[in-house]
Parts: sequence; structure tokens; C-alpha cells
Amino acid sequence: MSLDPASIDRIPLWSAVVPAAALALAAVLFAGGAGVGPVLLLPASLLMLGTVFAAVRHAEVLALRLGEPYGSILLALAITLIEVTLIVSLMLAGGPGTDTLARDTVYATVMIVLTGIVGGCLLVGGMHHHEQSFRLDSATSALSVLGTIAALSLILPVVTRTALGPVFAPTQLLAVGLVSIVLYAVFLYVQTTSHREYFAEGVVAGGGNAVPGRRTAAFSLLLLLAGLVAVVLHAKLLSPMLKQAVAAMELPASLVGVVIAAIVLLPEALSALQAARANRLQAALNLVLGSALATIGLTIPIVGFLALYLDLPMVVGLSGTEMGLLLLALYISGISLATGRTTMLQGAVHLGIFAVFLVLAVKP
Repeated sequence: MSLDPASIDRIPLWSAVVPAAALALAAVLFAGGAGVGPVLLLPASLLMLGTVFAAVRHAEVLALRLGEPYGSILLALAITLIEVTLIVSLMLAGGPGTDTLARDTVYATVMIVLTGIVGGCLLVGGMHHHEQSFRLDSATSALSVLGTIAALSLILPVVTRTALGPVFAPTQLLAVGLVSIVLYAVFLYVQTTSHREYFAEGVVAGGGNAVPGRRTAAFSLLLLLAGLVAVVLHAKLLSPMLKQAVAAMELPASLVGVVIAAIVLLPEALSALQAARANRLQAALNLVLGSALATIGLTIPIVGFLALYLDLPMVVGLSGTEMGLLLLALYISGISLATGRTTMLQGAVHLGIFAVFLVLAVKP
């Protein structure tokens, strides 16, 4: 984790004030039946972004209290919960592009993690330490599950024949969703129980054996829950304006998914980059690969089950261009993380793919 050892057992004032202010603003707007007007757009957006940072900060405190690898798991699950609530809020609001929102967000999350964040970590770590090492067993375990679930969830729907188009028939969606959840659960069992040593090396925070006290952890849990509620409410308030802005600029509707993924991954990306710069590449990879796994292993099944229950349309198959980039990202990740040692060259390759992904997100 990236917490300053001096601040482990205290709660910064901003991390309590920002979620409280976000909750207060959302309560006032919902009570008055008003949406977010132009005057409140910037404050509401900043409060939402600050609440995401605060939620991740409190998750880090709880993670240190629980110990690794539970810390990385908790962070990944917290971020996935934020992402799922954003997606469901937008889908329930309806409008163009909502049927592909889950697919777009999950695809963007995997691409940002595998190419942008991993690439940044490898580049920063290579520039500062020449060469870095990590446990090969942990990376190959994560990538094998990630690649399998990605192919089942995002590529397989394009070639199935029961339902027309890049969609699953209900039975297919249920089967793939259950398999994804089971694979993620088995990965968690391996990570926390049967092969915990694969993920333990280099994960301890810079604060040595410092652990937050029970009182600090309890307050962090309360503030984490408040932050998650605030993010959900602000997502509901801001979603119409986000979609209107994308449409007004004549940008692809799929860009909404990229924006959601970028918002929820920003605090985690900063934590991972800090860990890589401190020569703790194992901690960085645990964090970001675990987040990608939680996203693709849980978001598609959860949103898919809700879509079936609420009878909402849901497209999950990728286009040919997106499929090509996803397969390239998985292939290069397998090569870059195949030896247990990395240099800045691998980071540059990943970031090159990330740059192309961003260009095609705006101009497909």
C-alpha cells in the first residue's frame, strides 16, 4: 500500500470531510428533486472524484489491518463495487449506449490496467531501478484466469449462434457468468490460502510492521461505506450530463465506459506507480492485476444477472478492432511478465499499445 507510515493510525481530515460533503450535497439535490445544474456540475464532479480517492484511502487502511494479500483483494473489490454501481446507475437511466456500457467499461478497465498502468509501472520502475523482479507464479496465475474470462465474456459472444449479434442468450450468459465467478473464487483461494506465498513477496508496506489500530480501522470502515454510498448517488446525479456531453461533442458512446474506468482506476494507478517507483513491483502487480480480475470476473456476471432480472438489453461482444487490441494486450502481457524480471523496454511497449487504445476510443 502507498500510505505514509506516519499517517497509518490516523484519519486525515479531508478523507472524512469530502465523503460527508458529497453525501450532504446528494441528499439536498435528491430531496429537492433537482438534478445537477451547470452551477453545481464542477463542485459535484470534484466531490465525486475526491470521494473515490477517500474510499480507496480507507480501503488501504483496512487492507493494512487485514494484512496481505487480503489488502490487494479488498482494494480490488472496493473499486469493482464502485464501478458496478456506476454502470448500473447509467443503465437504469437508459438512453443510447447503455446496452453496451458494461462491455465498454470492462474492456476499458482491462486495457487501462494491462497497457496503461502496468506499462507505467514497468517504465517508472525500469527508469529508477534499471531492472525489477517479481514472483513469476503470481503473474502467470492472474494472467491465465484473466485471459480465460476475457475470452469467454468479451470474445465468445461474437461467434455464438443462438442469439443474433454480439450478445449471449440468457442461458449462455448465466453459464459464462457462473464460470467467471467460480474461476475468480478459485483464484482468491489460491491467492489467500493454498499458494499465498506466490503473492506475499514484496507486498509489505514501507511502514514495516506498522498496523492501524482497531479504532482507526473501524472509522475507516464507516467512512468507506459512506464514500461508496456517496459515489452511487453522485453517479445517478451526474450520469445524464456525462452522456449529454459525450453526445454533444459527437464522440462515441463507448467513451462513457472509458471515463468510468479511468475515474475508478485513478487512485489505484497512483498507488501502483508509487509502489513500482519504490522498487516494489510485486505489490504493484498484485494490486492492478487483482483489480482487472475482480472487474472482469465480477462486473459482467453481476451486471448480466441484473440485466436478465430487470429485462435490460446488454451487449457483451467486442468489435473486431477491440478484439484485436485486447488479444494483443494479453499476448504482450504474457511475454513481458514471462521471466519474472522487467526493464523499461517492456513498459514502453505497453504504453505504445495504450496510446493506440486511447486514439481508437475517440476515433474508432
